[in-house]
Amino acid sequence: MSLNKKAQRLRRSRQTRARIALQGVARLTVFRSNLHIYASVISGDGNKVLASASTAEKEVRAQLGSANGGNVSAAELIGKRIAEKAKAAGVEQVAFDRAGFAYHGRVKALAEAAREAGLRF
Repeated sequence: MSLNKKAQRLRRSRQTRARIALQGVARLTVFRSNLHIYASVISGDGNKVLASASTAEKEVRAQLGSANGGNVSAAELIGKRIAEKAKAAGVEQVAFDRAGFAYHGRVKALAEAAREAGLRF
C-alpha cells in the first residue's frame, strides 16, 4: 500500500512527537500551507497551547503588506514573534517539532529566527 504525500508527512510527525513526549519539554510545532505558516508552543504534557503565532494574524498581515505569508521572510517574522511570545509565557527551552516537514526553506527560516530571538532548542 503506497502512502500519499500527506500520509507520509503525518507518519514522520508521529515518530517525532513520540520522541518529544518522552523528553517532557514544551514543543515548538510548525505547520505550513501554501499561503501561511503557523507556529505554536505546546506544554510538555501536550494539554495546553502556551503561545502561538501565524501569518494569518491581522497584525502580521499588516506588517507583510502585499506579500503573502508563504515565503521565507514571513517565516522569519513568525519565528521572532513565537520566540517573544514563548519567553513572555515563561518558556525558554523547547523541542522543535517540524511536523514531518523537511528542515529547509520556510521551516528552517522560522527555526533560525526563533533561535536568534533567544529560544533554545
